[in-house]
Amino acid sequence: MNLKSTFAVLGPKLGVTPVPATPAHVWPTWERHPAGDEIVCLLSGRATFVLEDGKRIDVGEPGEFVIVPKGTWHTAKTTVPTKMVFVTPGEGTENKPC
Repeated sequence: MNLKSTFAVLGPKLGVTPVPATPAHVWPTWERHPAGDEIVCLLSGRATFVLEDGKRIDVGEPGEFVIVPKGTWHTAKTTVPTKMVFVTPGEGTENKPC
């Protein structure tokens, strides 16, 4: 798995599935993870995470991270090429339009 172009989704038996990630974009959907918290660590670039209650979390330094609580609707945007590692309990992930 190349951390420069993918993120990892944990399967129900803690297997990892690499998923391609676009370097700079606005996510078109909200998502939430009912199976557990999602941890996102910034490797480079900048990102803004937006929670459904309106809270915004900006990360801009390598090593900064966000913990999105279990069951919390969230989305994100990047405006520059950005690399992140997502640790996501992917079982049951839900999406809805922004």
